[in-house]
Amino acid sequence: MTPTARRLSWTLVGAGGAAFVLLAWWLVPWDPVPGGPVEPVRAEDYFSVAHLARAEEYSRWARVLSYSSLAVSLAVACYLGLSRRGRAWARRAPGPWWVQVVVLVAAVELARRLVTLPFGIAFEQRRRDYGLSTRSWAGYAADLVRNEVLGIGVASIALLVVIGLARWLPRAWPAVAGLLVAALVVLGSFVYPVVVEPAFNSFEPLADGPLRQGIEELADAEGVEIGDVLVADASRRTSTLNAYVSGFGASRRVVLYDTLVEDLPVDQALSVVAHELAHAKHDDVVVGTVLGAASAVAGVGLLALCLGWFGRRGWPAVSEAAVAPLALALFAVGGFLASPVQNGISRQVETRADVDALRVTRDPDAFVGLQVRLAEKSLADPTPPGLAHWWFGSHPGVLDRFGRAR
Repeated sequence: MTPTARRLSWTLVGAGGAAFVLLAWWLVPWDPVPGGPVEPVRAEDYFSVAHLARAEEYSRWARVLSYSSLAVSLAVACYLGLSRRGRAWARRAPGPWWVQVVVLVAAVELARRLVTLPFGIAFEQRRRDYGLSTRSWAGYAADLVRNEVLGIGVASIALLVVIGLARWLPRAWPAVAGLLVAALVVLGSFVYPVVVEPAFNSFEPLADGPLRQGIEELADAEGVEIGDVLVADASRRTSTLNAYVSGFGASRRVVLYDTLVEDLPVDQALSVVAHELAHAKHDDVVVGTVLGAASAVAGVGLLALCLGWFGRRGWPAVSEAAVAPLALALFAVGGFLASPVQNGISRQVETRADVDALRVTRDPDAFVGLQVRLAEKSLADPTPPGLAHWWFGSHPGVLDRFGRAR
């Protein structure tokens, strides 16, 4: 790495990091609950003893399998990217540099998938045993293939951009790569609902009736313009209930699982929709995209510094395709370490959406009934380990939500 590229990398880390902190301070609702912290509630006041025991048993094994899979996946990525054997293997990739990048990305991602497949199969079987998964094994395999193709494609594009620019602009590549990767984050957020989501689910407009009428009235009350209200055929995969908002601008959509439309009474379904409309009202997808773009700029700068440090110690230079496994290992470790920040912000945003849903519906009983139903259908653990929830939990705990409604 040239001195100019190193200085630019430090500039990216500083500028991207500062932008992330300032944007998070400005846009994230750090105190979303009026009246201060909620009073604690007891799980036994809302769930039967039998349900709590069943949820705890399922969640305990789900955590064991998920954390084991994550640990093995990180270990394989680090071995292929950081070991001497992995370095020698990467240098033997065939073809021109851009083919080598795709080959190496595919090899690393498929190796990680292969070693974690036993955990994935065991987890899927566990979900079947508890009635949470309704898809066939063929459907499970098809979803794996789709996810792998998507993951390999996204990682390949990102590394082709980084390595290609390092080859063509050895001094200025970090700055150009940071801006391009940030632009890809924004583009991905816009096209995801119309390109990626249809590969996993089919969607139909929500039929006219009390639910659609209630959704339109809620949208008017919240001052939210929604392009589509769609129903996803989630029942072919799962028995759980869910809804979400994705995209922004012309691609914004509110999506309801068909399980939710069919299984919930209208008042509880509207409580879900009110939560999702709150996300649209506050442009939470846009906020997440902007924060993602800022973190991408800082991440590219940090990646460049790390690759330069390794390059001075015998690893492939940034301009070599053989650097791809090392970059993927750094991506994996960095994503794991960034999880508490990402999920902590997500919990604040989700809390604000809960508060807005309670305010606009004025129906805390429906909100509580909904949360009970969601927890029962997904076998969510009402009292997860504190560290696990802090690191991996993207939503507030169900007991916090009960206290908030009360």
